[in-house]
Amino acid sequence: MNYAGRKVLVTGAGGFIGSHLTEALVREGASVTAMVRYNSSGDRGMLAQLAPEMRAEIKIVSGTVDDSDFVMSAVAGHDIVFHLAALIAIPYSYLAPRSYVRTNVEGTLNVLEAARRLGTSRVVHTSTSEVYGTALRTPIDEDHPLQGQSPYSASKIGADKIAESYHRSFGVPVTTVRPFNTYGPRQSNRAFIPTIISQALSRDTIMLGALDPERDMTFVTDTAAGFLRAGLAEGVEGETCNLGCGETHSIGWFAERILALMGVDKPIRVDSARIRPAASEVKKLISDNSRAKARLGWEPTTSLDDGLNATIDYLRENIESYRSDEYGV
Repeated sequence: MNYAGRKVLVTGAGGFIGSHLTEALVREGASVTAMVRYNSSGDRGMLAQLAPEMRAEIKIVSGTVDDSDFVMSAVAGHDIVFHLAALIAIPYSYLAPRSYVRTNVEGTLNVLEAARRLGTSRVVHTSTSEVYGTALRTPIDEDHPLQGQSPYSASKIGADKIAESYHRSFGVPVTTVRPFNTYGPRQSNRAFIPTIISQALSRDTIMLGALDPERDMTFVTDTAAGFLRAGLAEGVEGETCNLGCGETHSIGWFAERILALMGVDKPIRVDSARIRPAASEVKKLISDNSRAKARLGWEPTTSLDDGLNATIDYLRENIESYRSDEYGV
């Protein structure tokens, strides 16, 4: 890979994965513009946690992906666009589904239309393993049927299909990466691993949703490395690649493992308020990552225990930022 001097735009750069990708791109020598969602306080999201010398290397622009004029101006002048901006919280998608269509589907349309008109050399579009729904066969390859089991997953299926259509109809050089569950430092309490750790640090009881769903977890720096590969790999336009480890465990298993790594013995209880509607819950996700290995030259390198320990260390140092007494929708 050689990103030196390349002009790169990252949408959703203030988010969990986006901040790690932005950091990795700067380290690779790219000229990075980070697009963050506009807010009156000037909050940069997780980019605020980067070292000052790292932040000084990044151009930050504030706006929203559902504003097509803003997106056009943001994409202009960039060789590669990594499109990560999205609404991602599944529970909130039950409450505000229309906002997911506007941001995830229309926002993706705006990015692709800008790339089409401006002749952008590569768009890396971000999908999610949630589009597969509960596994009908395992491991899950990229040809597995797509199942909209939540408004969030339905909106991401829509975004993926818009990306596919822009490649087939207009030749837009878009590559889709489909991360399975990603975890690590800077992740919010909306995800179950930070929820377990933050509660273990500050509460007497661990309160979770369903314990039996199985997840394939990838450490965030490995996921970011997959994006980097997708940005420069040759001949992958129009393709979709899973980014996952190919190993699955239940949420209950992860809770027990995290408590063991922390040396903590606390009861684990199910909170009914955190349970998804029965037909919406995704029971099992496990990736087939052979295409990413073959086409992108990517595979994860961080062991599960190493990744969990790094995440535990991060939350110990930043526990004041986590409200473990609240259920974050």
